[in-house]
Amino acid sequence: MEKNPDMLPKGVLHAALGGKKFSLQRYEPSKEIGYFVQHYWVVRWDLRGQAPYSQTVLAHPNVNLVFEQGASGIFGVAPSTSSHMLAGQGHVFGVKFKPGGFFPFWQKPVSELYGTSTTIEEVFQADTAALEAEILQLPDDQAMVERFEQFLIERLPQQDPNVEKISRLVARIQADRNVLKVEDAVRLSDMTLRTMQRLFDRYVGVSPKSVIQRYRLHEAAQLIDQGVVSDWLEMSIALGYYDHSHFIRDFRSIVGVSPQQYRQIQSL
Repeated sequence: MEKNPDMLPKGVLHAALGGKKFSLQRYEPSKEIGYFVQHYWVVRWDLRGQAPYSQTVLAHPNVNLVFEQGASGIFGVAPSTSSHMLAGQGHVFGVKFKPGGFFPFWQKPVSELYGTSTTIEEVFQADTAALEAEILQLPDDQAMVERFEQFLIERLPQQDPNVEKISRLVARIQADRNVLKVEDAVRLSDMTLRTMQRLFDRYVGVSPKSVIQRYRLHEAAQLIDQGVVSDWLEMSIALGYYDHSHFIRDFRSIVGVSPQQYRQIQSL
């Protein structure tokens, strides 16, 4: 895939820089697996003769199963950003579960994975090292997708109607910029606030408030990356922050730097 920074998804911070260092390709799952899995993703890089590159990501509210040489595992939603060092030449194959889609495999509150990880052995009773070696040595992306689909389809749990309910609601929160508060999400659903909070803890792993905040901060970072922000107050109001200082605090607490510092890094 051509390295086009505009094609990098929200959450990949400083996308213009990252697009020069690696490529990201995503693939749709089969219909049966698509009930649980949002998409597969493959990152490839070739930095031979160049300095290593650290890519920072502001996580979406999804569990990811990742095959990376010597570092494979299942990763819950990160509390803030996470950084990934790319060096030499390599690739990573990932499985992004739908919000709620990992719970039927895990059968425990997904909030227990918040900020941490678990092994493939624990969830799927499979030899991680052997499966990692098999998948990563396959000749192309499609072969990796097909091999993992074969692996997963033999282990599919029963479909849980809450998965569809939760993933649909999270998608609406992401798409609708008018969802600025938890009360707005409640109005989109057929749930009470307490029911929504309980289901998000069990199925998503983070609160509805955290999901809304992440998506609005994704938008803020993308707007800064695109160089279209001329008025910080105007942008913060558009993202639902009636107190500009509150937006700055949220941005710094999650991204690690202030919006102004983020823009300065982007311009380097």
